[in-house]
Amino acid sequence: MTNSTPTTEYPVPPRNRQGTRTGFTTGSNASAAAKAATIALLTGSWPEQVTITLPIGGTTTMTPVECQLTSDTASCCMVKDAGDDPDVTHGALICAHVSYSDKPGIHLEGGQGVGRVTLPGLGLEVGGPAINPVPRRQIGDNVRDAVAAVADNGKQFLETHGLDVVISVPAGETLALKTLNARLGIIGGISILGTTGKVFPYSTAAWRASVVQAVEVAAKNSSEKVVMATGGRSERFAMKIFPELPEVSFVELSIFTGDALKTCVAHDVESAVFVGMIGKMVKTAQGHMTTHVAGNQVDFEFLAQVCRDCAAPAALVEAVANANTGRHFLELCQEHDVMSPVQRVVDLALQSCHDFVRSQEGDMELETILVDFDGTVLARAKGGARQTSARHGSAETLVERLSADPAHSYDEEGVMGQRRNAPAPTQGRVGNRTWDEEMARRQQKEAKKRGE
Repeated sequence: MTNSTPTTEYPVPPRNRQGTRTGFTTGSNASAAAKAATIALLTGSWPEQVTITLPIGGTTTMTPVECQLTSDTASCCMVKDAGDDPDVTHGALICAHVSYSDKPGIHLEGGQGVGRVTLPGLGLEVGGPAINPVPRRQIGDNVRDAVAAVADNGKQFLETHGLDVVISVPAGETLALKTLNARLGIIGGISILGTTGKVFPYSTAAWRASVVQAVEVAAKNSSEKVVMATGGRSERFAMKIFPELPEVSFVELSIFTGDALKTCVAHDVESAVFVGMIGKMVKTAQGHMTTHVAGNQVDFEFLAQVCRDCAAPAALVEAVANANTGRHFLELCQEHDVMSPVQRVVDLALQSCHDFVRSQEGDMELETILVDFDGTVLARAKGGARQTSARHGSAETLVERLSADPAHSYDEEGVMGQRRNAPAPTQGRVGNRTWDEEMARRQQKEAKKRGE
């Protein structure tokens, strides 16, 4: 018995860069495909649509495509809609193949286009498929719901019968080239992700989480140091400065300097290097551990005072006080052939990083390196050395933390983990609410949106 659709491309709603339309994760799409295929295998016919539960609470309904059914197997796909988020998997097919197993229960595996984990540090089994814990549970829960609804003996079916569920992404290997998966040791495809089941467009938490995860992998797999660069060009320049280090040692931290340093502390990094261009170096010198252009501006009076402290000429001090950008400050110093204020900024950035690490009860060697737009090293500062033995090597990874408490997915505590020595009662809470209370609140919000 076969019902197949030859079309391999399906329309998805266009994305709006300024939009707020939510989408659904690869984990939700995999869950929907697995549930639909399970229903088809057990009943002999395909559901026109399938409704799944989401980890964040609530449900969504999806329509299966590419459906194929025999007496022993069923497979179908869902078309990934990422909403307005710039997700590389937007429009991709997320597929599931379900077949009978000799072993009771549900047995989940990754197929074509789902990456394999090759490095420790992700909180996933090395050698296994890159299917994160929450999507694993979501897939299992929705398959069990399908079995309970349509199988003979309902909920008891899986006590004596088994199902093999294989998740695949036909274009996964190509899509993975647009991600950081290879840098994280995930080879051959994309990851099946989704702590909440939804994709929230341009999520700062998701952006921060990618930085935290990259530092965790670097900390686990780099024996010498972690090199944190503020952008893609800075990272390429950093690799030339430290050619002896493996690629996994390098992390593009973007605006999340503090989050990267927190993660270094939590995972016992002994030596960390901050490499950046002048704008973010100045902001770090000012003590800003999040260097977003809109949130923390370059303070030109601060830079003018730096010039005064370095006994710079009055003309330079005045020009810097009226500068336009951090880059302009650098150019003015170069024009006056007075580079001591630039070195001072790098020294102050090092001090800010040291102060921040100490505020996290950390202890490590730190270095700050300022590079120009062509990769020239303009100034560098180094100081400190580890004074204590490792204390936090068993810190949970981001994947493990969010798996244990998905309600915190969009809170700093969820991404970064609870600060050490924080009182135990604050765990598993969102503001003043418990996890269960937060889930109930979000479900009520979703119901209100649907007009229920």
